[in-house]
Amino acid sequence: MAVVGVDLGALHSKIGVARHRGIDIIVNEVSNRATPSLVSFGHKQRAIGEAAKTLETSNFRNTIGSLKRLIGRTFQDPEIQEVEQKFTHVKLVDINGTLGAQVNYLGEQRQFTITQITAMYLGKLRDIAANELRTGVTDIVITVPGWFTDIQRRALLDAAQIAGLNCLRLINDTTAVALGYGITKSDLPEPENPRHVVFVDVGHSSTSCTVVAFSKGQLTVKSTAFDRHAGGRDIDYALLRHFAAEFKQKYKIDVLSNPKAMFRLAAGCDKVKKVLSANAEAPLNVESIMNDIDASSRLNRDEYEQLIQVVLDRIPSPLHQALAESGLTLEQIDAIELIGGCTRIPAVRAKIQSVFPGKTLSTTLNQDEAAARGATFACAMLSPVFRVREFTLHDITPYSVKVQWQPTAEDADEDTELVVFPKGNSIPSTKVLTFYRKEPFEIEARYAEPSALPGGINPFVAHFAAKQVGPDAKGDLTCVKVKTRLNLHGIMSFEQAYVEEIEEKEEPMQVDGESQEAPKKKRVTRKKDVPFEWRGANLDAAALNKFKEQEAEMHAADKLVKDTEDRKNALEEYIYDTRSRLGERYASYVKADEKEKLLAALQEAEDWLYSEEGEDASKSVYAERLDKLKTLGDPISFRYKEAEERSKNVAQLRETINSYMAQATSSEERFAHIDEKDKQPIIEKCATVQKWLEDQIVRQSERAKDADPVLTSAEIMKKRDEIIYLATPILTRPKPKAPKVEGAETPKSGQETPQGEQQQPAEEKREDGPAEMDVD
Repeated sequence: MAVVGVDLGALHSKIGVARHRGIDIIVNEVSNRATPSLVSFGHKQRAIGEAAKTLETSNFRNTIGSLKRLIGRTFQDPEIQEVEQKFTHVKLVDINGTLGAQVNYLGEQRQFTITQITAMYLGKLRDIAANELRTGVTDIVITVPGWFTDIQRRALLDAAQIAGLNCLRLINDTTAVALGYGITKSDLPEPENPRHVVFVDVGHSSTSCTVVAFSKGQLTVKSTAFDRHAGGRDIDYALLRHFAAEFKQKYKIDVLSNPKAMFRLAAGCDKVKKVLSANAEAPLNVESIMNDIDASSRLNRDEYEQLIQVVLDRIPSPLHQALAESGLTLEQIDAIELIGGCTRIPAVRAKIQSVFPGKTLSTTLNQDEAAARGATFACAMLSPVFRVREFTLHDITPYSVKVQWQPTAEDADEDTELVVFPKGNSIPSTKVLTFYRKEPFEIEARYAEPSALPGGINPFVAHFAAKQVGPDAKGDLTCVKVKTRLNLHGIMSFEQAYVEEIEEKEEPMQVDGESQEAPKKKRVTRKKDVPFEWRGANLDAAALNKFKEQEAEMHAADKLVKDTEDRKNALEEYIYDTRSRLGERYASYVKADEKEKLLAALQEAEDWLYSEEGEDASKSVYAERLDKLKTLGDPISFRYKEAEERSKNVAQLRETINSYMAQATSSEERFAHIDEKDKQPIIEKCATVQKWLEDQIVRQSERAKDADPVLTSAEIMKKRDEIIYLATPILTRPKPKAPKVEGAETPKSGQETPQGEQQQPAEEKREDGPAEMDVD
């Protein structure tokens, strides 16, 4: 069973696997450790990850990224309209109340929800991991931003199910980093005096800060805070607008009106950002940005920091908030760990340092892969196939969750809402709510502070309806208890509804001599379940199954297209390779008429391949064409390969003959126990094969190179195996054990062995026990 952790990023994702007693970050099909978070739709197939990255510019209207930012949102969300639209060129649409994308796929307009598209991407990550591990992948842990709401978390779990994955846990990304940091530490203090570490993550699309208390065998998240609009993409966009304005004046071109030009300029801005992290000045050169114009410019660090000042000014706020909510003073902070690519920018580090004056900023963690490693540790802890040292993590919820209900007719003035899980409540957590009712009732769970949620996300969490509730036996209100839970994913659910029935039972009487005690009564409480229904924001079973089927069909179609392309490429490669080899290495091994016939067949196949018919044929047609060519070409390549390998195989056979002949005729002590008549078949076999080999070598030397060989590698190796299979059991036969002599005594140390007996070595005397023994 595979153990996999995924750090799901807005720009790219990393995959960790548990193996070789550690955590490895694996590479994708082009040997990159980070896989672009992109899905591209084409007229034949989908391209995902690295393949989508190559199409990002040419197929920008059908290539979508920033999936982490879009999942669980609605089209009307102001954050989607005002922020996310500028980072994508795909047409975003409303699909049954959730956000989706309209793309051209297989030659027609199609609409997919962001949940579906995220499932497509997760399926690609699954395939990368399965290819690396050479086994199926199902169990997985995925990181999410700590600011993800219930709706977003449920949408990601739905996406994982559509992709055929069993998500064991959604773990907050900074919590995953903290787990990776703490689980490997062997010097953590006792719980009474914990070590406090601040993790600051300035990533591609947001900034997060988490304060964590570490002690032996555990970590506790004290507080966490975020800014969802302070990240690397905001810095890139500021640079993009600056250079676009400059080029409009300098070259009279409007880059912002041309998506392809924007992609080219954005790539250049990213390079400028990285160069300025280590240098005082950076050049910008964009070839053929638009209208065949090669644009260039320069930027120094002071200008750069002025341009991104708005982004920089947002960074301290979540850091101050997290420190304040942790209840700790600056002096109580033991370390500040930086993660995320943007923490390499000197101006960003300076802003972080301003919040923690006098403290050293540490980069002991891998800034890009720490979250993936932590997620993989979390998966290993939840998997039965790995044994991880005990380490407990206590995470918290970033938002307060309340329940609200309608008052009863008997008490119109009763409170109608209650905060069940306040901000900072530990995860997981279970609470039992008590209601007094005479009839069925409903509860709705919502976020208590909608203004704290991302953009315009719906504050709805879940709806609960209790059925078959009536007055008790006396006609009074029935006490109904509702169990609700905030689970490992940070998702709220309703687990159970029940009433408690108390029954008095008499215990058996005790008889003591002639006295008799009065019977004792015992109160027994039983739980009687109350039927109920509840729903969250996740997909219903019918929609989930429909999306699973669609994804399976698209995945199979993609595989067929890939296999067809592979067959087509194999045919093309065979045509060119064989043609070039006929004039070079195969020249001596092909007859004139064979060469003419094969060249004609290659030319005919090439003409067909580049015709309209050959451009879009089926997998079986390409395979059939290749097989026909191989029927003509394989005899030629066979002669060449045989000539290349024959001398090596002949040498191996001769070495085998000489070796076993020498052993069969040897007078060495180690072969003395083998009877001569048993060795004779080996000698005869070696002699027979030796004669056969010399005869065949002579026959082969008289044969032309362009004729089929009479001596093949397969025949040579078969003869070698025949000798080995015959000789090995005979020559490796063990020596017989010495017979035991009745009444003989084992001589003591220093005495001579009695005449007529030969003392056997200790290893030959033993029947059981270790190979090495001490002799007194």
